[in-house]
Amino acid sequence: MTTTIPLNNGVTLPSVGYGVFQTPPDETASAVTTALEAGYRMIDTAAAYGNESGVGEALRRADLTRDDVFLETKAWITDYGYDSTLHAFEKASAKLGVEQIDLFILHQPLNGDEETYALEAYRALETLYADGKVRAIGVSNFLPHHLDRLLDERDIVPAVNQIEVHPYFRNSELLTKHQELGIVSQAWSPLGGITFYPGWGDDARRSTLADPTIGEIALAHGVTAAQVMLRWHVQQGRQVIPKSVTPARIAQNLDVFGFTLSDAELAQIDALDTGVRGGPDPAANTRENRYREIPEA
Repeated sequence: MTTTIPLNNGVTLPSVGYGVFQTPPDETASAVTTALEAGYRMIDTAAAYGNESGVGEALRRADLTRDDVFLETKAWITDYGYDSTLHAFEKASAKLGVEQIDLFILHQPLNGDEETYALEAYRALETLYADGKVRAIGVSNFLPHHLDRLLDERDIVPAVNQIEVHPYFRNSELLTKHQELGIVSQAWSPLGGITFYPGWGDDARRSTLADPTIGEIALAHGVTAAQVMLRWHVQQGRQVIPKSVTPARIAQNLDVFGFTLSDAELAQIDALDTGVRGGPDPAANTRENRYREIPEA
């Protein structure tokens, strides 16, 4: 069971989806199949993850219609520019094995002179939306000033901005901006995975999963720390895309609708915000420093 969130164009998005960031391509089909069998009806992938084909394979295996699953993917920065982004859609739809993508977004902003590539990429998204090839369009990791310029030069307000949000980095300024503009905040790293991913941070980093405040709230409700964090997001109106390849955790991450956090508990979690970003700073993005070539097939 999951609730839905209305986008600014009337399309509805399941409030809890399944993410495949860092899922190896050869494990993706099995993991997504497990998620679909557990009841997930929204899958988030990206060209940069290298596993769109695995998502497509799982969709073909499933005893579900195309309309049953909300499918989101992202264009990478090396495919920005009007014609290149139109081609990025064709590559993504071929790998996923679908004619229409529910939500197609730009994976990263660009800065300085290169920002024009992102603006042209978004113009391509507007064309895809007008042509009915996508049901909604959006962005990821865009900061307030990126959104301001986008809205100055383009016509369609993004339906979604997928951003880093977790108890240790609430990203409050951007959440407020989204509320003002009618953009859904979609949380990547909703469990604070960026605080414990291998290779991220330093020896002083703290794991949200081991946070004592979250642990006490979890104990009070008889749930896990991960379920508390996901419920925190959902009650505050954000969409989440937790990732796991462990079947029990996949099921647990969807099971966040049988309890409710009190206002005091929500405030306790809000108060854990350090104001410190765990992932890369989008204000520093250029094609050179975020370069990753996406293969054609």
